[in-house]
Amino acid sequence: MHDRPRRSVLYMPGANARALEKARTLPADGLILDLEDAVTPEAKAQAREQVVAAAQAGGYGRREVVVRVNGLDTPWGHADLTAAATCGADAVLLPKVETAEALRQAERVLAAAGAPESLALWAMVETPRGVLTVAEVAAGSRRLACLVMGTSDLAKDLRCAHTPDRLPFLASFGLVLLAGRANGLAVLDGVHLDLDDADGLAAACRQGRDLGFDGKTLIHPNQIEAANRAFAPTPDEVARARRLIAAHAEATAAGKGITVVDGKLVEALHVEQARRLVALAEAVGIAG
Repeated sequence: MHDRPRRSVLYMPGANARALEKARTLPADGLILDLEDAVTPEAKAQAREQVVAAAQAGGYGRREVVVRVNGLDTPWGHADLTAAATCGADAVLLPKVETAEALRQAERVLAAAGAPESLALWAMVETPRGVLTVAEVAAGSRRLACLVMGTSDLAKDLRCAHTPDRLPFLASFGLVLLAGRANGLAVLDGVHLDLDDADGLAAACRQGRDLGFDGKTLIHPNQIEAANRAFAPTPDEVARARRLIAAHAEATAAGKGITVVDGKLVEALHVEQARRLVALAEAVGIAG
């Protein structure tokens, strides 16, 4: 389901058994159990075992469980994908995706390992080439459900600064959002690295929401609340959406194509937006 809540998606280091356990109690919409950047080479095999065991054990409730694997061009990628295929996770996140062929290679490994049809692929967009080829990638696999911005790696390759307004990333954000939306995918914003900068995190979350992201990837549980708040509708917004849906239904029943709510013209496209907003609110328990 592409429209499930993904306001807050938290990276959890796969080598840290306590973190994998704690993740079962955190109010994040999604969890990325990480075998890649967060794990040193000597800990890769142990992390894989722990992540697979954690996913198989379950207990994560409604949280979406995603395993970030190492790339197939590394010594660990093939074993990661094979192990993740049947561990019970909702999705596998591929790092540094730059071609549709990379998705197809991962699909072949997953299929050979017996992955169910329901196992989704997520793709990290974190290199200049990945941004420039994202239109091809976004259309590259029927398993693909989500694009994830990797702003740390992207900043390194672009040689750009992490400014408060994130202006250096806006071109990349725009291309990835366009490709994601054109193909019906979810799109997640990159991480906020400064754990002591609550105001900056809140601003980045608001900016991400305004740009059109579905949610934000996070590196610490303390960041969950800010993301959940920013990417969820307010009770007032939900109430207005319900009024809009009701008014449009009334107008349609009376044979009118358009109606006015709160002084604004309402057309079918506004109703579609309102329905999505209400569905998100219901999924995360916001009344309105």
